[in-house]
Amino acid sequence: MDSIVALKAQIQRDVAKESAKRPQHRTMATANTAMVNRSRLPMNMLKGPTPVQRPGVVPVKVEEGFGVPGPSISSSVVFRGPAMDPSSRKSRSYRYMYEGMLERSDALDERIEQFAGMIKTHYNVTDLGDPTSTSDEDITAIGRIVHDSDVSNPVLPKLTEASIALEVSRGMGGSRVALRFDPLLTIRGGAQGAGGTGLFPGAIVALKGKNGGGGWFLLPPLKPTLGQLPVKADPANGTLFSMSIACGPYTLDADLLYKPWRALIKALKTDKPTVVLLMGPFIDVQHPKIKNGETDMLPTALFRSLFIEPLKSFLDSSPGSIAIMVPSVRDLVSRQAVYPQGELGPELTASDPRIHLLPNPARFSINDITFGVSSVDVVYHLRKEELLKRGTEVDSIPSSADDTGADLMLNTCRHLLQQRSFYPLFPVPSDVTHEVNLSVTHWDGLELADENNNGPDVLILPSRLKQFSKAVHSTTAINPSFLIKGTYAKLSVAERGSVDGFKDRIKTEIIRLDA
Repeated sequence: MDSIVALKAQIQRDVAKESAKRPQHRTMATANTAMVNRSRLPMNMLKGPTPVQRPGVVPVKVEEGFGVPGPSISSSVVFRGPAMDPSSRKSRSYRYMYEGMLERSDALDERIEQFAGMIKTHYNVTDLGDPTSTSDEDITAIGRIVHDSDVSNPVLPKLTEASIALEVSRGMGGSRVALRFDPLLTIRGGAQGAGGTGLFPGAIVALKGKNGGGGWFLLPPLKPTLGQLPVKADPANGTLFSMSIACGPYTLDADLLYKPWRALIKALKTDKPTVVLLMGPFIDVQHPKIKNGETDMLPTALFRSLFIEPLKSFLDSSPGSIAIMVPSVRDLVSRQAVYPQGELGPELTASDPRIHLLPNPARFSINDITFGVSSVDVVYHLRKEELLKRGTEVDSIPSSADDTGADLMLNTCRHLLQQRSFYPLFPVPSDVTHEVNLSVTHWDGLELADENNNGPDVLILPSRLKQFSKAVHSTTAINPSFLIKGTYAKLSVAERGSVDGFKDRIKTEIIRLDA
């Protein structure tokens, strides 16, 4: 038995000696190790020496100017925009598919409560009542215009006098009540000469009437809105400048050649405006060629080659000029497809200081002129949902030669100023929800008024409706239309003191683009 054990030990020693004499080879656990083709890795992911190029493999061209800071410049204008610190940028790049019912309700109630405080101050109202409670005396109620229909119905018909209702906040009961209008209805705070007011789902209104127990709230007078947002000029930086304004889409549906955009660049190099404002969509997710996958280029590569390179070429040819870019919810290069929407990533422009990337919507200023801009077609959405209610005017906003109150398009733009919102509609009409993707819990990102409750000097609202440039009280409203329709807008601001009156300093025109 001992001899067998000794023999076994001797064999093991011999095997160990033979193994020690052989060269050691690294074994690969093929079952757990991925085989990586280094030739297909991006250049910035390769560590160590660059692999030898194989025959027939085309090397990847690394474009210069992307991923590195752009040149420092000295602009001829003073630009002020939204805060761009990391915290502010992070708050605008929110996760938008996590809205709960309670959060949405809180946001809707907060907007009503906010308006209640302003309306009480504006109209010197001391007490507010519940319109759903039976009363023999008139009360003042503040709430949201809604459709008196099944709230679970995703497709609601257009608002009519028979279907209009008022919904109050949960602090006042959280109920809704049908509205009935007295034939002698009076309208307070509207535009002089309008002969009535426009009502639409989502509008915050102050109503005075009573509920006699018939299941509706009867309105003798109507206080539909707050006063017009005032504008306040900055006493400094009142120098002259020019601006060109264009909105996408920038190429026709038949191709991706971007001929309108190339024609605009040619015009910009000729005119050399101080500021260029460009609104998306830049790379349109709804474009037939992109939807069908008829391009081999990545969206970021398309954006850089089609937009950033020509834009930088213009900026190089016009020293001192700046560009401002506002995205669209249809932009393929945007991280978000929701409204309000964060700005495009700075890596797309290599953080070029001449190109300012703003959220959608945005408030900013150039010298002493303030701007409000949104790429969502809110003008069209409001026009198709608006219910015009006639009545007797009381304490109306005085008219002027430019703003008589009878222009329907002007009155549509007036809703945004009176409702203090870039998008006062709620809910979004079912047939255009894909154009908005509204995030209710981030409604504060749609605030039109600044921290001092001042409105913008210029309000830019691109729309599929006919282009226009009109004065709405003390604000200039511009619809440059879409560049594929062959139009864009020009704005020029005269130097302070060169003309009489603040409004006379701002001149606008709609330009027909040469083919």
